[in-house]
Amino acid sequence: ICSSSDCGTLTIRGYKPISLSWIGSDSTNSQPSSATPGHTAATAQPYSANETRIQLSVRTKIAQGLLTHQESQLRDSLWFGYTQQSYWQLFTGELSRPFRNTDHEPEITYVYPTDAPLPLGWRLRYSGLSLVHQSNGQSLPLSRSWNRAVLMAGMEKDDQFRLQAKVWKRLNEDSADDDNPGITDMVGRAEVAGFWNVNKDNTLG
Repeated sequence: ICSSSDCGTLTIRGYKPISLSWIGSDSTNSQPSSATPGHTAATAQPYSANETRIQLSVRTKIAQGLLTHQESQLRDSLWFGYTQQSYWQLFTGELSRPFRNTDHEPEITYVYPTDAPLPLGWRLRYSGLSLVHQSNGQSLPLSRSWNRAVLMAGMEKDDQFRLQAKVWKRLNEDSADDDNPGITDMVGRAEVAGFWNVNKDNTLG
């Protein structure tokens, strides 16, 4: 992280996209179930297949220069982030328009600055490790949660192109307490995101 753009510690910044959207599907999970005993809803709810999704996400740097305190330009950093995603049954008046589910995702991330050449003009710019918890904050039988360790890296080419890659491993739980025994097969084990800056102002004008 360059000191000329250092945001300092304990200041709140946006993290993942903050959004309000309408979503529709051909079905909705009206009776959540799990292979773990005692984790299946007793009755189904007449949820609408159309609902509103709200996502809020912030993060703050809680420490820097932990291993790179002698460096003046590149400093490692430790971050805390929080993301909340809620599914609001706005169109289901017969149920008083409830929030069908709210997922909470706190995480702590260590980022180490890197400057290493890669093929085709790319450069590795950072690597890091995150510990991520995700849960819906509900009691049984609707309780769902899981934890994972995430390895990440970021690279760039000139000022135009960026790639971010993540791969994760779920942290093991006792089978009797595992809310989501098959969640890794549903959400995958890796993620790659690409970004293109049209110009320095990142505008088409």
